[in-house]
Amino acid sequence: MQAAKESITALLAEGGPEQMERIVELIYDDLRAMARNQLRRQAPGHTLCTTALVHEAYMKLANVDQLTDRGRTYFFGAASSAMRQILVDHARRRTRAKRGGDRQRVTLRTGLATDEFAEDLIELDAAMSRLAADSPRQARVVEYRYFGGMTIDETAEALGVSARTVKNDWAYARAWLFDALD
Repeated sequence: MQAAKESITALLAEGGPEQMERIVELIYDDLRAMARNQLRRQAPGHTLCTTALVHEAYMKLANVDQLTDRGRTYFFGAASSAMRQILVDHARRRTRAKRGGDRQRVTLRTGLATDEFAEDLIELDAAMSRLAADSPRQARVVEYRYFGGMTIDETAEALGVSARTVKNDWAYARAWLFDALD
């Protein structure tokens, strides 16, 4: 595992499309696990699949030059941020009135399914934007921990702070978001 971390960091330092493809090959299973974790939280009948979420995140990441200056943990942070953006954009598309977003979807297999989760995700994104305006680091902690499934130590490494700082930021951000969404 340490060798993989070092090779990913080295590939990131080299930059270029070939290196990005090699990085994705090395961490594809990790990205799929992140995506699966996110999609488990979605409402039944969600139309994005794990592979689509990973591939859309890759498309966003492939065009980011800043990744070459950072290491493996930063890459996973950027991936979690990309997945969050994709899921929120998907939720917004589903709830748009012109696409019948105010209608309830009924299928023979699932019965009555609502897009309440999509609306909740949009509200969470709006609250995260307000949190980021006041406390950007705490918003990144939520993004990395909740959307990226990163551990406290991985989040600390990605942000360049101590694990204790991440724990404090995580507690603060959760309380802030709970209050904002209540």
